[in-house]
Amino acid sequence: MTDLQTAPDTTLLHAADGPDAAWWRTAVVYQIYPRSWADSNGDGVGDLPGITARLPYLRDLGVDAVWLSPFYTSPMNDAGYDVADYRDVDPVFGALDDADTLLTTAHGLGLKVLVDLVPNHSSSEHPWFKAALAAGPGSPERARYMFRDGKGDRGQLPPNNWRSVFGGPGWSRVTEADGRPGQWYLHIFDVTQPDFDWSNAEVRSEFHAVLRFWLDRGVDGFRVDVAHGLVKEEGLPDWNAPMHLFDAEGADEAAQLDHHGNERRPPMWDQDGVHEIYRGWRQVLDEYAKPRRILCAEAWVQPVARLARYLRADEMHQAFNFEFLDAPWSASAWATVIASSYAANDAVHAPTSWVLSNHDVVRHASRLGLDQDGLRPNGIGADDPQPDAELGLRRARAATTFMLALPGSSYLYQGEELGLPESTDLPDEVRQDPTYLRTGHKVLGRDGCRVPMPWVKDAPSHGFGPSHRTWLPQPASYGSYAVDQQQGVEGSTLELYRRVLAARRELGVGGGGVSLVPDLGPDLVAVEVEGTSGRVVAVLNTGDLPATLPARLGTVLLASGPLTDDGALPTDTTVWLT
Repeated sequence: MTDLQTAPDTTLLHAADGPDAAWWRTAVVYQIYPRSWADSNGDGVGDLPGITARLPYLRDLGVDAVWLSPFYTSPMNDAGYDVADYRDVDPVFGALDDADTLLTTAHGLGLKVLVDLVPNHSSSEHPWFKAALAAGPGSPERARYMFRDGKGDRGQLPPNNWRSVFGGPGWSRVTEADGRPGQWYLHIFDVTQPDFDWSNAEVRSEFHAVLRFWLDRGVDGFRVDVAHGLVKEEGLPDWNAPMHLFDAEGADEAAQLDHHGNERRPPMWDQDGVHEIYRGWRQVLDEYAKPRRILCAEAWVQPVARLARYLRADEMHQAFNFEFLDAPWSASAWATVIASSYAANDAVHAPTSWVLSNHDVVRHASRLGLDQDGLRPNGIGADDPQPDAELGLRRARAATTFMLALPGSSYLYQGEELGLPESTDLPDEVRQDPTYLRTGHKVLGRDGCRVPMPWVKDAPSHGFGPSHRTWLPQPASYGSYAVDQQQGVEGSTLELYRRVLAARRELGVGGGGVSLVPDLGPDLVAVEVEGTSGRVVAVLNTGDLPATLPARLGTVLLASGPLTDDGALPTDTTVWLT
C-alpha cells in the first residue's frame, strides 16, 4: 500500500475564469449520434423526434449542451458525413420542423444545441458535384472541388500518390460527358465524399450562408468535422507516410523531412491557410452575440501548442483534446498532457475541452480494458483480443470522474454514462463503416461504438424504439446496462455521472483555477481545483496498490468506486476530496 504522509505544495496550471465566464468555457456537452439514440417510429433508425422526447433525461443528467452528429440530407454512405444538402434534414431523421421543435424544446430545458458541420467534403450526390461532372474540365462548377488532370501521356495516372483515410486511393477518375476518361477528383475519405477546393471564393461564401441558415434557426454552435483538413499544400506534393487523420502519425523520419532536411508537415493536414477560413467564420458567429455562439474544432493536430493556434481570439472557441483521449493509463502520462494542454491553451486565452469517447473511437469502457502498451485499435472484433470488461469499466468510471474535475469544457459520448462497452461481436455482414469496406475488411472501423442505446431492459430493442428493429444489432449484454436498470440504483454508473455532474456544477469546478499536486508517487495524479463556489482535490490511482490519502487533503465527497475498508484509494479509482 502506498502511504501519502504529507500534502505537498501544489503547482498552478491554470488560473480561474471567474463566475462570469462565458457558457462555452465551462460547459459539459453530451454528444448524440442521431441514428443510435432514440427511434420514434420503429424503423430501427434514431431520429429527431426521438431525441426531442428524451431531452429531459439529459437535463436530469446534468449536462449543459448537446451536440448532434449530422442529420442532413445524405445518401448515408458515411452515416451522414456525406452531405447532399446542408440546409435540410434527411427524411430518415425527420424534417426541418422537427429540428426547430428540438431546438425549442432543448432551450426550454436550459440546454444549448451544437450541430455538426462537414466542410471538408460533400456527398457526390450534392447538386454542386453533379453540376461539376456535367460541366466538364475548366468550368466554374469544377473549380468548387479538387479536380485535377492525371499524370501520364493519357492522364491515366492519379495527380499524386495520396491515399484515403478510409483505405484505398485518394483519387477517382471520372468519365466525361463524351464518354472518354477524364479528370480525377480528390476524396481524402470515401469515394462518395469529394473534397471541396477551399481556395474557391464561392465555396467560402456558401459555407458562410450555411452557418447563417442554422444560426438563424437558433443553434448555439457547430462542431467542425476534420477542421484541420480543408486546405491542401499548394502543388499537392506526394506524401509517402501512412495516411491518418493525425498530422504526422505513423510517418517515418524520411517522410517528415523535405529535401533541405527540414521538418515537413503532411500536405493534406493542418495547413496554415485554414486559419483564414475560420477567422471568416468567427466574424459570422460574432454577429450572433446573444447568446454567444461557438465553433468547436475536430482537429487531430499535434503537438497541443499547434492545436492551440485554432483557438486564437479570432478563430475557434474550442478544440477537442485528443492527446488526452489517447493518453495511456499512467499517472505520469495524464499529468503531462494535462499540464501541457493548459499551458498551450492558456497562451491563447482559450479553455481546454476534455474528451474520452466519441463516435469515431473505441468506447473508453472497453479501450481502457485492453493492454495499454499498444496503439488504440480502430474497432474490435470477435477474433481480436477482448477487453477486460470489469477492468475497463472501473477505469472508465475513474477516468471520467477525474476528467470532470478539470476546469474547462468536457464532452461526453452517448451511453458512456451507462458504462456501455464497445460492441465487439458484430457480424461482419452488418458492418457499414466505409473504412471496413475500403480496406478489404482489414480495418473493422467504428460501428462498434455506434450501436443503439438501451433505455429499458425488457422492452423491444431495449427501449431504443417501439419495434425490435435496430440499424445495428445490440449486444446481448446491453440490457443490463439500460437506463431503467441503473436509474436510482446507488453505485450505478448512471448515478455516478449524475452525482459528479451535480458536484461539478455546485462547486463551480468548470470555471475554477487548477493546480497539480506533485510528489504523490509515480502511480497517482492529483489536482486541486479552486472552483467558483468551493474547493476540491481529485486524486486518481493508476497503480497496482491502494494508496492511503493524508487527512489534510480533505474529506471524501465522492469516489468512482468503493474505497477500501480502511479508507484507502484502490487502484483504478478516483476520489474527490473537499
